[in-house]
Amino acid sequence: MTTTPVTGHAGGRRPSGDGPLLQVRDLSVRFTRKGRAPVTAVDSVSFEVAAGRSVGIVGESGSGKSVTSLAIMGLLPKRGVDVAGSVTFDGEQLLGMSDDRRRSLRGAEMAMVFQDPMSSLNPVVPIGVQVTEVLRRHRDMNKAEARDEAVDLLRRVGIPEAQRRLKDYPHQLSGGMRQRALIAIALACSPRLLVADEPTTALDVTIQAQILDLLRGLVAETGTALVLITHDLGVVAGMCDDVHVMYGGRLVESADRHELFARPEHPYTHGLLASVPRLDSPRGEPLTPIPGSPTLTRPWSTGCAFEPRCTRAQPDCLGSAPAMEAQHGHAVRCLYPYGAPGPASVVDPNGERA
Repeated sequence: MTTTPVTGHAGGRRPSGDGPLLQVRDLSVRFTRKGRAPVTAVDSVSFEVAAGRSVGIVGESGSGKSVTSLAIMGLLPKRGVDVAGSVTFDGEQLLGMSDDRRRSLRGAEMAMVFQDPMSSLNPVVPIGVQVTEVLRRHRDMNKAEARDEAVDLLRRVGIPEAQRRLKDYPHQLSGGMRQRALIAIALACSPRLLVADEPTTALDVTIQAQILDLLRGLVAETGTALVLITHDLGVVAGMCDDVHVMYGGRLVESADRHELFARPEHPYTHGLLASVPRLDSPRGEPLTPIPGSPTLTRPWSTGCAFEPRCTRAQPDCLGSAPAMEAQHGHAVRCLYPYGAPGPASVVDPNGERA
């Protein structure tokens, strides 16, 4: 099945000027709970994305990717959460923005495709109502106009018999069709910024390819800025212009897509790439997993968070966190990146150093 890119609507303003549309500077998110030590999920993260560009944020589960996206969209709970830093959208500060102003931006100017299509839609409201309420809220359409536009949106994202599907409830749709419905809702007002959090999770490869093709067409046709959050480097390779690798709440490597895949420098990035099956590998060649698990980490205040799992770690990796060093547009947070001298120590599969 082929999908038609969702083209822009008059309701969406295009960016003025050539600067980045979204700028994130030193974003930190800390969860607090009475009687327990605070947990820092995102720690001084900085990146930017321009209109018409796709930026990928990559990392294992628990690295802070989704919390970063929720902080950008203002969807974190207000109680028990401390958010610091700066997030600007077309020069307007999002952190500390009034609820009314943020609600006027969400859906119209910036939108998000959530991770789980099975639970992100309201189970007791028909699909048609969930699509049309966005159109009526942000594009001032009447009921008939919103219904016609909803049919067109569902058709464009590849949902067959779109007119009939308006009356269906989420449980009557497959996982792939629910994800398409979520994308239709997100794209209803042609947002200038789209945050897609694992948009192809739990979908088969055929549907995954169609969803990615749809997002790729959106960026090309409308100049939308895309932030794609994923653990799948194969998705990043085919979708993103720039890639940020995240571990333990911090970015550990940032580069242009071609540069990062051709010359990965951080041991964690190397580990992620070595864990991905390759078509050009000899038959029967085993994958090389990253030792240990994402829970085997240490606070950045005591050194490199990846040190317990790193095969290149040295004694001076402890004490203070390495800085993000940039050279020729390629930034890495590591004292002993690949290409630099430094003997490698050995870490067994349980994460214990030999």
